[in-house]
Amino acid sequence: MKILCIHGLSRTPFSLLGLAQYLERHGWATEQFSYFAATESFEQIVVRLRQKIQAIAKTGKYSIVAHSLGGVLTRAALTCPKTPDPEHVVMLGTPNQPPRLAAWAWQLPPFRWWTGQCGFNLTDPAFYKALPNLDAPYTVIAGVGGPRGSLSPFGEEFNDGIVALEETRLSPADPVIQLPVLHTFMMNHLPLQRTVRDILRPHSPMSW
Repeated sequence: MKILCIHGLSRTPFSLLGLAQYLERHGWATEQFSYFAATESFEQIVVRLRQKIQAIAKTGKYSIVAHSLGGVLTRAALTCPKTPDPEHVVMLGTPNQPPRLAAWAWQLPPFRWWTGQCGFNLTDPAFYKALPNLDAPYTVIAGVGGPRGSLSPFGEEFNDGIVALEETRLSPADPVIQLPVLHTFMMNHLPLQRTVRDILRPHSPMSW
């Protein structure tokens, strides 16, 4: 089985290279999907991602590991009936609900220029209302290593410094695996890599 790795906003495929190499050592083949929000619309990225997924699906079973915005793109890309569902989707710190920090960041011109339509979508409740849930099995992993307290924009809520724990749920009933990591570099932490391995273990080509 192949694993497609999808990076987050303002990152590159290199951000998931360590996790991909870890998964390869445990028997999976991996591929990366790259995008640049400053030069592509959300819809353009989704079309390319859907084409990438369809090409991978033709070679056999596959799963997806997506960091942050990568999970949002995954939800949009899998809506096409011609796109076979993955065996599993693992979302790392994905804002599956409107993240409160996005509205603040959108007021900053550099953020608007760098993130384009993708950044705006994160501020838009209407976008999230129209965003479909996943039909494929999925697991949400959230970081809870962010600051809490009176000086934190999250108050006493658990968070990863960028996304609150509750903002990672697709639905209120979703179980979420919580790890003491921060948003931007969570994929580099060995406990998280082991957790992803264990989630995908039923689909591993290796015996355990």
